[in-house]
Amino acid sequence: MYKASNGKCYYKVGLHIHTNLSDGAVSPEQMAEIYRAAGFDAVAITDHGVMYGCIDFYKAAKAAGIKPIIGCEV
Repeated sequence: MYKASNGKCYYKVGLHIHTNLSDGAVSPEQMAEIYRAAGFDAVAITDHGVMYGCIDFYKAAKAAGIKPIIGCEV
């Protein structure tokens, strides 16, 4: 667990999600629901060299009331 400068705590988790072209085991919708149920107000995704999973991730996070943070691992 890490503490941000605003005093909020956050966790850094290396999680692979499942999209049509990805290698993960959980869908963006499942991930968003898990984080919402755990009380998180934001969640991040960093795709591998491409941005294929970001649109589904963004829509799922917004639908769950969570701020999506998007990055790309290049």
